[in-house]
Amino acid sequence: MTAQQTDNALRQRLDFIELDETARKSMRDLRPVISELIGGALDKFYAKIAKTPAVADKSQLGHAKKRQQDHWANLTGGTFDERYVDDVTAIGRMHERMGLEPRWSIGGYAIVMSELVKGIMEKQWPSIFARQQGKLLAEKLSAVIKSGMLDMDYSISVYFETLEAKRRALEEQRAQAESDQAIALEQLRRGLEALSNGDLEATLPSDLPGNFRQMAEDYNRAVSALRQSFASVRETSGHIKTGADVISNATNDLALRTAQQAAGVEESSAALQQLSVSVGQTAANAEKASAAVRETQEKAKNSGELVTSAVSAMAGIEKSSTGISKIIGVIDEIAFQTNLLALNAGVEAARAGDAGKGFAVVAQEVRQLAQRTAEAAKEIKNLISQSSTQVNQGVGIVSSTGEALNDMISRIDIINRFVADIAAAARDQATGVNEVSLAVRNMGAITQQNSDMVEHSSAETRRLKDEVETLIELLQHFRARPEGRSAGAARRAA
Repeated sequence: MTAQQTDNALRQRLDFIELDETARKSMRDLRPVISELIGGALDKFYAKIAKTPAVADKSQLGHAKKRQQDHWANLTGGTFDERYVDDVTAIGRMHERMGLEPRWSIGGYAIVMSELVKGIMEKQWPSIFARQQGKLLAEKLSAVIKSGMLDMDYSISVYFETLEAKRRALEEQRAQAESDQAIALEQLRRGLEALSNGDLEATLPSDLPGNFRQMAEDYNRAVSALRQSFASVRETSGHIKTGADVISNATNDLALRTAQQAAGVEESSAALQQLSVSVGQTAANAEKASAAVRETQEKAKNSGELVTSAVSAMAGIEKSSTGISKIIGVIDEIAFQTNLLALNAGVEAARAGDAGKGFAVVAQEVRQLAQRTAEAAKEIKNLISQSSTQVNQGVGIVSSTGEALNDMISRIDIINRFVADIAAAARDQATGVNEVSLAVRNMGAITQQNSDMVEHSSAETRRLKDEVETLIELLQHFRARPEGRSAGAARRAA
């Protein structure tokens, strides 16, 4: 408020309560009395204030009282000017800062005015002997009351002006806050709109109103973190897609190889089953061969015994041939002697003449018989000699045959052991082949399960690859600046 406005407001108040020059003169007349009374009145006023719990700050009571005394000293001078307004306004501000509400301020002024009126009445009443003097006292009391009311008006007005100033300040702050909030919300709306459109480069300006700068910084940090996260997700998605491609190719190859392996295992199982049958047949044949070898061994042993018997029989034949040769030798000797006797008998018969002719014939017959006997004995001897040679050869052959049979029996025995070992090995091999065949069949089942699992993994990998491609396609809708680009550049670009 300007000085002119202050003066006009004061004049309006003075005119309204009719605090004219007469009233001012009355105040000047009462100056000694008021100066004497004001100290006690103010003491009582501020003593009440000191006991009032609603008054927040009581540290300024002494200063306020001193200011009030000085003010009343000026007030009783009857001068109501700009200085008066400044003093009463200052006192009102002090009361407002102390937390003295209008109700307590009005009560305080009532105490002061009551003390002043009572004091004036006590001091002025004895000198009143006429009606004119009573009228003068009334005018003085009226002037004091009007001055007090004017003082109270200004003091309370200061309180309300302060409240109004605070209200206007709060209103301005509220309006400013609403304006700041509107600006910040508009910037936030734009940022969120850009964010909803996938623009991760848009940030809030750093020159937002003070209360919203922290919000802008937090938002920008969040968007920056989100941008970095999206960049990391995009990069990671690319890596995942590459890995998914590799895994997909690998699982496809693995599925193909596993299927081939399963087919190979199935073929191996079939081959092993055939081999198992063949090995079983071989084992059975080996058992038969072992039995045949044992039977051959028995027969060979029997043949060996027969050969031994034959050798013994040939030895007996050879011995008999030797005896027969001796007998033939005796017969040959007898035939030789008989021939000699027949020859001698013929000689004697020749000597005897006709008497000996018959004897000579007999001797001749005997001689011929002896010769035939000798020839027959010779032939028999030759035959026996040949037979003996052949028997010796037969004995040698039979002996060789016996030795060969014994050697064959030994070899058959070795063969029998080999065949028995082969049969046992064939049985073990058949058992092993059966176990291997069972293991291969189990392995075939496991391989088929692995093939199914690989096929399932391949399908899941393809699904993962499709989902990663979908994620990458979604990420393409977001705009994010490179990490090396500044935030200011991003805002300028936005």
